[in-house]
Amino acid sequence: MSHARTVRRLYTLLWYLALPFVLLSGLRRARREQAAGIAVGPEGARSLWRERLALDEADDVGNDAGGLLWIHAASVGEVQLAAELIGALRAREPPQPIELSCNTATGRARAQALLPQVRVRYAPYDLPAALARRLSALQPRALVLMETELWPNLLHAASCAGIPTLIASARLSERSLRGYRRLESLFRPALRQCLWVGAQTAADAARFVELGVPAERVTVAGNLKFDRTIPAETRARGRQLRALLSVARPVWVAGSTHPAEQPVLLEAHQLLARQPQALLVLAPRHPPRFEEAAAQLAKQGWRFQRRSSQTHGEALAADCQVLLLDTLGELLDFYAAGDVAFVGGSLAPVGGHNLLEPAALGLPVLAGAHQSNSPEIARALLEAGALDIVADAGQLATRLQVLLASEAQRRTQAERASAALESHRGALERLLTLIDALPPPGRVNSSGALPRLQ
Repeated sequence: MSHARTVRRLYTLLWYLALPFVLLSGLRRARREQAAGIAVGPEGARSLWRERLALDEADDVGNDAGGLLWIHAASVGEVQLAAELIGALRAREPPQPIELSCNTATGRARAQALLPQVRVRYAPYDLPAALARRLSALQPRALVLMETELWPNLLHAASCAGIPTLIASARLSERSLRGYRRLESLFRPALRQCLWVGAQTAADAARFVELGVPAERVTVAGNLKFDRTIPAETRARGRQLRALLSVARPVWVAGSTHPAEQPVLLEAHQLLARQPQALLVLAPRHPPRFEEAAAQLAKQGWRFQRRSSQTHGEALAADCQVLLLDTLGELLDFYAAGDVAFVGGSLAPVGGHNLLEPAALGLPVLAGAHQSNSPEIARALLEAGALDIVADAGQLATRLQVLLASEAQRRTQAERASAALESHRGALERLLTLIDALPPPGRVNSSGALPRLQ
């Protein structure tokens, strides 16, 4: 028995030993998410277990004569990217049949809202039996993974089934590369046999080659986030929200925030002496944090309202200092309603979240220095003068004072952001080209060189 097979069997054994604890943890999380108003699935926690263990395959809709694409997007951020790709694939004649899988309830709920015509399910756990059931039922012509989702048994199962796998808008940091290299025996055989990569940058492409993907199967396709379009209805909803928040009051939106960032944001809000009527829209990254954020606001004596407590069309109280955005799927609408955006996960060492959404909506963007998740996006916006990096509450408040007081400066930064986004577009068309270039099922071990993209 080869060393790689032994290591993979050990990995699988550990998975099975951990499965009872994983299922229990999943049940607890499902209950928390249901309490936060997230639709865990049509049958609640039972949906999660059935889909995660691929026990629902008898209900499958069929394999679409071998033409189905299985696209996997881990959570909300990847779902937003997948929606752009799926929209383009569905616009073809005939529309491309697609199944979308996710790892989280928030991702699943967002996918169902964005893509009502696409079947959405939880991805199976990385267990051979579950993966075999899902692959046998779907018989996809290809598997597309958004950004970076390398699961050893999934890649091995796809390879054994002869299913080509593409990582779309692929990114791989130096830190992640070191982690994967420590598990090289688990990954390298499948990486060499069935994987193609459309990398975000040349540096990402080089790291995938170093990890073991043949160089002829790796190409630079660009970052799909730059191609994301903001629907006109989002801007319309933003205008409606702004009327409810108050047209006259300056509004800044702190999106995707983490626990360590909230005290800094609230201190900065308190320091806005020249903007005493400013409103902060505070949007915690994870729904389980909604109650914690509300408790902290109450403890500190802030006059705040919860978005979930507002009735439809209800105007915000004139003396409200903080609106807690404790609902799902509305952050983009509130960015569209705001004057300035702060993007979280960046003051805390998380790696930063999506800077492009508020930039695409024409807002000046502020963030912390931790931008390891998408360093090239931060770099592009910084070089264009469309992003301000702040280190603490004082710097954040100082920059907010200037931007909230100057419409001309906000407009200048919006123009810079628009130019930066336009210069980096094109990933969507390149990824469609790569999907078309994948070999048919059963021929993944051919040379499979990807086309060179301009």
